[in-house]
Amino acid sequence: MANVDGGFGFGVGTGVGVGVRPYAELTFDSEGDVDRVTQGAVSRMEATDLLVFAHGWNSDRSTATRLYDRFFAPFEGLVGSGVRLGYVGVVWPAMRFSDEPIPDFDTLGALAEPDLGGALDPLTRRALGEFWPERRAELDRVAELLAERPDSAAAFIEFGALVRELAGVDAVPALVAPSVPAIFTDDVLEVCRALTVALARAGAPGTGAPGTGAPGTTPPAAAAGPAGPGLTVGGGLRGLWDGAKELLRQAAYYKMKKRAGVVGERGLGPVLAQLAAARPALRFHLIGHSFGARVVSFSLRAVPDRARYVKSVTLLQGAFSHYAFADRLPHDKGTGGALRGLQRRVDGPVVACHSPYDSALKIFYPLASRMAGDSAGLLGFDERWGAIGHDGVQAVPGAPRLTLDTALREGVPTTGCVSVDAGSVVRRGGAPSGAHSDICHEELARLVVDAGRMGR
Repeated sequence: MANVDGGFGFGVGTGVGVGVRPYAELTFDSEGDVDRVTQGAVSRMEATDLLVFAHGWNSDRSTATRLYDRFFAPFEGLVGSGVRLGYVGVVWPAMRFSDEPIPDFDTLGALAEPDLGGALDPLTRRALGEFWPERRAELDRVAELLAERPDSAAAFIEFGALVRELAGVDAVPALVAPSVPAIFTDDVLEVCRALTVALARAGAPGTGAPGTGAPGTTPPAAAAGPAGPGLTVGGGLRGLWDGAKELLRQAAYYKMKKRAGVVGERGLGPVLAQLAAARPALRFHLIGHSFGARVVSFSLRAVPDRARYVKSVTLLQGAFSHYAFADRLPHDKGTGGALRGLQRRVDGPVVACHSPYDSALKIFYPLASRMAGDSAGLLGFDERWGAIGHDGVQAVPGAPRLTLDTALREGVPTTGCVSVDAGSVVRRGGAPSGAHSDICHEELARLVVDAGRMGR
């Protein structure tokens, strides 16, 4: 097993702190290799239906455990008498950003040290060192630059080079290397300027923009004007270091995005296929949040043709393309999405929950995903780069779009893709991610139960 754990301190999951039973954790490293002891624990679970939940990017081991405890809590009271649930928490190496509060778990600003400006708080600095253990010298210099905030173009150029090294991308234009987002290849000053503006739109502290995610407020992207009320463009370079810090965050996201696909396709998918072969009556219901939605979706690549053991997939604020399941892309009819047609390997629906209060997916995901050559520019929204957790499934004919209230009242289709606007409950959170992690709601548990046909 590869010895890369992303700061989780991986070992055998005991389920301590998770109230539901039977519960087990299924642990993977960054290469998708499974911890065989945890695999064995899952294989011995007595259940008719397994809920398999993969956490997202903003997680360490403790956060993932608390998420599973909170999200799984309502299920026993929602399912029918013939359903015996088993609960599986997928644990994969992500990273906890201490300046991104999680609703119900954190108080805004409680984790990060106060008055640090754009500098890295100690918890985030330590987590970055664990995420990139072989890059401590580069991280030391990155932290030094963020603390000093020099008014120097040369310092930004150095910072951009360091971030590219961390992200593992070459300093070549995205037109030459089209798989590399332009955020890592375009002029670093323009990228940092665009990210600083985006932070202002998301209501980040110090930008002068309103906060995000309060119930009943305007969605964060609409809260500020194009430049953000607190941003003075052209007033020196020091104000762009907030954008530089966001660029560092995006480098970690870029690595985690690739890792999530690997863990799903090479790890979770084969493990579930082996378990289904050994226990053909067992029904699987996959749930993923953020990049965890990418984990469970990419696991479908390992489902054999005509296999029927995956009974539902529920994606909570999924951080991957809204065209992923499309047979043909609207802007390139000869190409399909990365997961084209894989919804047909699910003996039930693929339910994509989305919310307009999710700043991470509304503002930052398309910004980071945009490739060079997009005439809209770094700040222009091009629907090619939208996330499934922002506006649901796109370009899949016949995929209905429902409100959460309608889905809970009338049910979801028994097969195919369906988009559910969950903004009525997924609406709380602080900058920069907004409501991205506001997913612990009984309404969403009820949606999972309905999608899996497990209800009373």
